[in-house]
Amino acid sequence: MLTGPNISREKLFLFLSGWLGGPDLYVEKYGHPRLRARHLPFSIGIEERDQWIYCMREALSAMDLDAKLQEELNQAFFRTADFMRNRDEEVRDTPFRIISSGKTQ
Repeated sequence: MLTGPNISREKLFLFLSGWLGGPDLYVEKYGHPRLRARHLPFSIGIEERDQWIYCMREALSAMDLDAKLQEELNQAFFRTADFMRNRDEEVRDTPFRIISSGKTQ
């Protein structure tokens, strides 16, 4: 039986398999992921979106991926993260920004 980080890894693998156009393994095992609905209890705005995107870009850059694939994944992750936004904010045409974690080094 998988627990903790292992179950998270498996669920992410199953989800990404279908999200990237492969078989809907997650849906077959757990049902529709209802991503937006599952995130509604959390206030998600531009800053939260950008922080998540930063983490995903860091994770992708740590992998040995083809540059074109990495860029396609970055764009797809951005579209999904932007879709998760559920807080009304004034939208400005600004570039992606990294927000400090507040930790001092």
